[in-house]
Amino acid sequence: MEPHVSEIVGIIQLVVAPVFLLTAVGTLIGALNMRLGRAVDRRRVLEEKLGALANEEAGTARDELAQIGRRVRNVYLAILFAVLSALFVCLLIAGAFVGAMVSAELTRTIAALFVVAMLALIASLLLFLREIFLAVSTPRHVPR
Repeated sequence: MEPHVSEIVGIIQLVVAPVFLLTAVGTLIGALNMRLGRAVDRRRVLEEKLGALANEEAGTARDELAQIGRRVRNVYLAILFAVLSALFVCLLIAGAFVGAMVSAELTRTIAALFVVAMLALIASLLLFLREIFLAVSTPRHVPR
């Protein structure tokens, strides 16, 4: 049995919130990408200057490079979890339509996808917070 237009409209209304969530996750990915780019740029500057620095400054530069490495790793993982969250939201939206089109009971699957998407988003936000903490706690002793 084919769904009526009113059923399709109802499904569209149900998936509006996840679509807004996709927009928010996309914005988060953009912010994370900017932070990743800044950290990589700083790492390149330090690596170029490392050979010309005195021993004490070189040690400080190496410490900062290690800190930047931790930041980059956190941002990379945050991006990974944000993308996974977006993928699960997309699957949730597709599942809602497929369930209606073939009259399949996918309520638990859709709910599980939403929970997994939220867990991935939480992981991404926690990693983002950790990266911000690392960025703020990095002392800047090496000349720019």
